[in-house]
Amino acid sequence: MPVSPSKLGSIFVFGAMGLTLAALAYPAMLGIENTASSPDRIIANTAYGPLTEADRDFVVKVRSAGLWEYPLGEMAMERGTTPEMKEAGEHLIVGHAALDATCRRIAPELGITLPNQATPQQQQFVATVDSETGQQFDITAVNIMRVTHGQIFPAIAKIRANTKNSLVRTLADQANDTVLDHITVLEKTGMVNYEQVQFQQTSPPKLPKEQLTPPPPQPGSPVLALKPRPDLDVNTTAPTPSPSSAGQVAGQVG
Repeated sequence: MPVSPSKLGSIFVFGAMGLTLAALAYPAMLGIENTASSPDRIIANTAYGPLTEADRDFVVKVRSAGLWEYPLGEMAMERGTTPEMKEAGEHLIVGHAALDATCRRIAPELGITLPNQATPQQQQFVATVDSETGQQFDITAVNIMRVTHGQIFPAIAKIRANTKNSLVRTLADQANDTVLDHITVLEKTGMVNYEQVQFQQTSPPKLPKEQLTPPPPQPGSPVLALKPRPDLDVNTTAPTPSPSSAGQVAGQVG
């Protein structure tokens, strides 16, 4: 049963990810005045190159994405109704555990405070998927994640093209590979409603900033680490086309 256009639209009105590179990452904690900001404004000069607001916010956004997609991956592995859905869950877990490790490694070097919770919209995404059962669970999860991955993909490219910070470049390279891998495995499920996904990607709702911002961690609280899963034999750096796509390409070449 395909996800209905009205339902998918409602999900994104109340829980849109809003993956734009606005300045959201705890300016007070970083010693930055809460004034009108610009993504290109340099907020720190580091040993790895200048750090802009957009650079800082990208690191926080990658971290925040893992805080909701990792548990969603666990749910997909446990409750997915098809092998392809379970495979997508494995890729979400492995990919975001690796990205999380990179975020936690570079954040102290760059003076960035990382959240321990996802944004309110992202938390609502998890709750929405969790409320579904059977095939509708799969369909809802796939289409939410396909929209959010499609939204962040061009943002990664923009950061990679513009950043002058070598650590941020490394994270952007890794995020690009991981997001492409996740898009690929989500599409392999055969459950993507492309028409509605395209609409939601290009026409995101305008939501309050507080709904798009992960809450700051409690002072002195340890940084939550997403558990690596070496037991899952998954490569998230080189997505493999589905057999049907590979066959089509081979046929065209031949």
